Amino acid sequence: DFEASFIRLIDKVTNGSRIEINQTGTTLYYQPGLLSGGSLEHDCSPSRGIGYYLESLLCLAPFMKHPLKIVLRGVTNDQVDPSVDVLKATALPLLKKFGIDGESLEIKINRRGMPPKGGGEILFACPVRKVLQPIQFTDPGKIKRIRGTAYSVRVSPQMANRMVESARGILNKFLPDIYIYTDHMKGVNSGKSPGFGMCLTAETINGTVLSAELASKPQGQGAAVLPEELGQNCAKLLLEEIYRGGCVDSTNQSLALLLMTLGQRDVSKVLLGPLSPYTIEFLRHLRSFFQIMFKIETKTPEEEHTGGEKVLMTCVGIGFSNLSKTIR
Repeated sequence: DFEASFIRLIDKVTNGSRIEINQTGTTLYYQPGLLSGGSLEHDCSPSRGIGYYLESLLCLAPFMKHPLKIVLRGVTNDQVDPSVDVLKATALPLLKKFGIDGESLEIKINRRGMPPKGGGEILFACPVRKVLQPIQFTDPGKIKRIRGTAYSVRVSPQMANRMVESARGILNKFLPDIYIYTDHMKGVNSGKSPGFGMCLTAETINGTVLSAELASKPQGQGAAVLPEELGQNCAKLLLEEIYRGGCVDSTNQSLALLLMTLGQRDVSKVLLGPLSPYTIEFLRHLRSFFQIMFKIETKTPEEEHTGGEKVLMTCVGIGFSNLSKTIR
């Protein structure tokens, strides 16, 4: 059902798409239409997080005809998909690097919703661009500060404080500038299911943002998790992400590579940590859709003196420009 919901969402943001699914639901015929954008609303299926839908919209939004402004409802934070908090903290700065910025670029969380019932609501707005800038993003820089959000819905507000305390217990050994907000939503804004979780981001002096997150298990599924454990594990995940390093965190590797591919006919370079299995599959898709190959150079930790092995990805953009953008 979440895939059907995703197809309906794509149908809403485009104009003239033709979609045919056979009776058993195993074959999908899709003829793409024009990306139209505009002001929309969509109810996402609660079996996957809003992040599942938002990831695709982030790829498409800059190339719409009208600036996209969409309200998505469903599960804002779960254990499977990147949460809305992480995409807000990491994907938006990445889009800005490619020249997609302005006041109208935002992700706003109006309500939080945890699985299984959801009930969250977010607003995503993105301006349109005619062309993307090429990027040279090869030096991640040193970590200067760590920010985060500990959220709790339909449970005691004390849960968030307990998570913050245990996460700081680990991170304070490395860095003084740590600030983790507690976000306790009440009433209608807290969705329909109880839960809590944490999202941490580390920022570097060169504007790289690395993130990690954890959420509690849905009500009635598996053993309960203590807020202290969750806070500690989330801090360790962030340290793991910093060790892997690179200029883009593992959640957004594919978004960065796609925007590099669609850039001007100019060389773009980005330094990534070890490629995630998702990114490797995504590179195959880029090759079959755009006939574009990346030059991949591995950098050993000895050369960089930092963390795990890094990969330098270089490509020449295909010179894509947004033809449907109305000229004013």
